[in-house]
This record gives sequence, structure tokens and C-alpha cells, in this order.
Amino acid sequence: MGRDVRELRGAWTRYQRHGYHEPAPELAPWVERYWEAHWDYAEPYHQKIVPYPNVHLSFGDGHAAVNGVVSGFQVKVLEGADHVFGVAIRPGCFRPFLGASVSTITDRVVPVAEVFGTAPAKADRDTVEEFLLARLPEPDPRTAEAAGAVELIAANSGLTRVETLADELGVGVRGLQRLFADYVGIGPKWVIRRYRLHEVTERMAAGGEIDWAALAADLGYADQGHFIRDFKNMFGEPPTWYAERY
Repeated sequence: MGRDVRELRGAWTRYQRHGYHEPAPELAPWVERYWEAHWDYAEPYHQKIVPYPNVHLSFGDGHAAVNGVVSGFQVKVLEGADHVFGVAIRPGCFRPFLGASVSTITDRVVPVAEVFGTAPAKADRDTVEEFLLARLPEPDPRTAEAAGAVELIAANSGLTRVETLADELGVGVRGLQRLFADYVGIGPKWVIRRYRLHEVTERMAAGGEIDWAALAADLGYADQGHFIRDFKNMFGEPPTWYAERY
């Protein structure tokens, strides 16, 4: 079966619109951004969604859900004209809202009311922001530790090993793993791999030839085969196939 041409060379932009907004300053320690997506498809479209270490709140089509960190790619079917509004929580910062280890909702979707006791009356930015401002948690210093660790990974392209991260933070590997499970919802090895693979997609978007073997070595892989396997597990297709999306 051939590929859906709507997913190639940026064609999706003719069918979808995305927007991003900053949260109120009072929410900035917990919320990374608001996002919204609108789409209009006459025929169903299989949307590939690749994960980041964020918990998301999503609102639309009569639902209000908490989406835990997802360990692999997802495919959602978009059809007709619709939209969704979402809140991307800063990695490591949802535990004070949840009141439990974030790993308990990894790869799960639970109703907003199950976590917060109720849900916003409407699925718009002002209502959702007012809802969250009324439910700000008590400060938790461990959230800053977890968020700072993820930010260090995102900012340092040369960081490819958990041991290196632990040394940078002055903690043991086991303690780091416990922190990530409790506050991020997924392990530091996964987070490192996700951000390094994000850099691969940035190179794809920039265009030009890519030396895959050299790139794999730059990312800390022992060989190109291990890199391709990790990429396929995360994105659902090999890198050369995924590159055609750009």
C-alpha cells in the first residue's frame, strides 16, 4: 500500500492549523505552554504523534483528559472538522497536581475530574487557565530538580549517557532513576534518547544530505543499526522514511 500523500513534504499544513500560547506567569513554574490544533479532513487521516516527556491535559469533543507520558509513538485518526485545546505540563512538574508518582499514569489517559475532582466548564484557554490557577499546588523542591534535569538534557546535545547526567547533577544513577520515575514518569535513558532523536528531525527539517552513520556516532550509538532501531521504536518508521515528511 502506498503512503498517504497528505503526510509527505509538509502537505499536512493544508489540512491542519496549530497554535501555541504562553501561560500566565503564575502558572509558568508548572505549565510549559498551551497548544491547540484544528483540522479539516474529508477523508480520515492517520496522524502520527511522537512523544515528549510531558504530561498533557486535553480538552475537546466533549472530553477532558490527563494524558500521561507516552513511551512510544501513537497514531490517531482525524476526520471531519474538529479541534482540541491542550496544556503541556513542564516535564517533572505534574506530581504536585497528581499527588502520586507520575509513573502511575505513564501510557495512560485518565479523566481530568479523576485527578482534580472536577473539570473545567468549557474547553477554552481562559476557562482552563482559571481552573488551573484555582488549583495551584504547594511548592515542591523536587519538581525543580526533575525539571532542571530534563532541561539539562534538552540543552546539551553532547549528553548521551545517564551516568554523565548523574555526574553533572551530583547524584547517583539509582537516585536519578527514582526521581525521574516519580516526577517525570519515565526513565532518564528514555528522555535522553528522545531529545537526541529530536535533533535528528531538526536536521531533516533543515534539508540537505545526512550522513546517517556519522550522525549515529554523534548521538552516542555504537553503530547505525542501533540508531535505526531506536528511531523506529520512537517514531514508528525508519529515519529515511520519516525524512520524506519534510
